[in-house]
Amino acid sequence: MKIRAIIVEDEQISRDILRNYIAKYCPNVELLGEASNIEDAQKLIEKHELDLVFLDVEMPFGNAFDLLEKVENRTFEVVFVTAYDHYAIEALNNQATYYLLKPISIDELIKAVGLVTEIKEKENELENAILTPKATAINGKITIPQQDGFEVVNIHDIVFCKADDNYTEVYFKDSKKLVSKTLKYFEDILKDNSFARIHKSFLVNVNEITKYKKGKGGSVILSNGKEIMVSSSKKANLLSFFK
Repeated sequence: MKIRAIIVEDEQISRDILRNYIAKYCPNVELLGEASNIEDAQKLIEKHELDLVFLDVEMPFGNAFDLLEKVENRTFEVVFVTAYDHYAIEALNNQATYYLLKPISIDELIKAVGLVTEIKEKENELENAILTPKATAINGKITIPQQDGFEVVNIHDIVFCKADDNYTEVYFKDSKKLVSKTLKYFEDILKDNSFARIHKSFLVNVNEITKYKKGKGGSVILSNGKEIMVSSSKKANLLSFFK
């Protein structure tokens, strides 16, 4: 996977060396910028969504630990790059991923980047698992993915779901959300929670049905006043809920 990174180092020659080593030996690292002081580094961190910061300890007008204190909700890994080994304990206390001593060993650099890559891959796997909408029989909730995370909703708050190509519109009593999952996906995860597929485009919460109208397939009226046609092939399945 690509690792988005920046270099924070006050010495030009040290930045040049690290940049060249990364380009040659760490092809999965994408450098998004460089900074020679804390102020510029903070701006880069706020501008980009980073996976990794290569961080020198001693800089003008402060040090690496001053910078990390300024960062709220840190999501990136830190590889300290310094000529001094006496900062190691403080680096560990600041959740450093790796501690590189100058002059930089290429093998150690590759090892540091490999460790960061492994951490980020595991984070992505876990995040993707969490962000995948899924029903939980224990607490009756599903997760709805959003751009900045996910929202947890109660299954019983869903009135119905409507297919929209490879997306699904999830309707609540007073709102709706567009989710990048097919209606079939929601049918599978909600089938044990009183949801019925009544049409190729609709999945309804049976508990929200207030009226059924007869017909070849008929139609249902939901608690929010919405009327939805029932396909004839789905009629028996729907009516089985009311036996």
